Amino acid sequence: MDAVATPPLIDPFQRAITYLRVSVTDRCDFRCVYCMAEHMTFLPKRDLLTLEELDRLCSTFVRLGVRKLRITGGEPLVRKNIMWFFERMGRHLGAGLDELTLTTNGSQLARHAGALRDCGVRRVNVSLDTLDEAKFRAITRWGRLSDVLQGIDAAQEAGLAVKINAVALRGTNDDEIHQMVEWCGERGMDLTFIEVMPMGELDGEDRLDQFYSLDDVRRDLEARWTLTDTDYRTGGPARYARVTETGQRIGFITPLSHNFCESCNRVRLTCTGQLYMCLGQDDDADLRAVLRASGDDAVLEAAIREAITRKPKGHDFDYSRQEVHGQVGRHMSVTGG
Repeated sequence: MDAVATPPLIDPFQRAITYLRVSVTDRCDFRCVYCMAEHMTFLPKRDLLTLEELDRLCSTFVRLGVRKLRITGGEPLVRKNIMWFFERMGRHLGAGLDELTLTTNGSQLARHAGALRDCGVRRVNVSLDTLDEAKFRAITRWGRLSDVLQGIDAAQEAGLAVKINAVALRGTNDDEIHQMVEWCGERGMDLTFIEVMPMGELDGEDRLDQFYSLDDVRRDLEARWTLTDTDYRTGGPARYARVTETGQRIGFITPLSHNFCESCNRVRLTCTGQLYMCLGQDDDADLRAVLRASGDDAVLEAAIREAITRKPKGHDFDYSRQEVHGQVGRHMSVTGG
């Protein structure tokens, strides 16, 4: 079907769906305390979409008007033969797809950075919540900070733009926010702070205890740095401010304190083929069943369009009453970071 003649994906609130986040695996080599339990039971491999199935699904979304594709996990770079998939997605760049990116914990970047660049990736988001080795081990349980720092070096040497994503955790990294801004400024990297989201049961962790409102983060930052709001956007939910002293940007992703749903252009595809129209809702569409039942892409397109008609106006996450409201049962690693 001619891509030009294909009607775009429009949700019930007249938002064009142009951004797809795809989890290629629920597995990860870290066990971050806000993301998953330490002793996770991962999905059997037969439940996961094959890379060929992911290729077919994502190519269909591009044909339907998706212009930005972000690959996530778990940790996407631990999936076997994942570079084949990046090569397949890279063929759409300039032919419907504007950007191919990924979010990674950085542990595997040192060996994959050059290949990612060759596939058409131009920027990556690296999740890094602390620059302190002991805290890093405590947060990730299994990770080594040195591996991530080497990965960031390799990405920059390969010519990839790196943005750091840091989950704001009260009592954990709230004393490091100034150091993070300074370090990112010295490395020429933008930094985005993210509020912790209530997803999945986590070995007795209290979501409310972890919650560090980005209103408080910004107030604390402005005690040292000059922040000027900008209209810069990357296609995601972050709102950015320029740091006068470093020249870099700081982004704020505030699903709890300031709902950003009104402009949501995103849907999320899990590694099992479930399409979630909203991160904070449990409604989904089983595209794996459609994929495996028919080789007709018209049937797949129809299933995707039907799912988009169920995209809600927004999520229900709320900490304002000093309780966790709107919590969903699946772990973040299942849906994709």
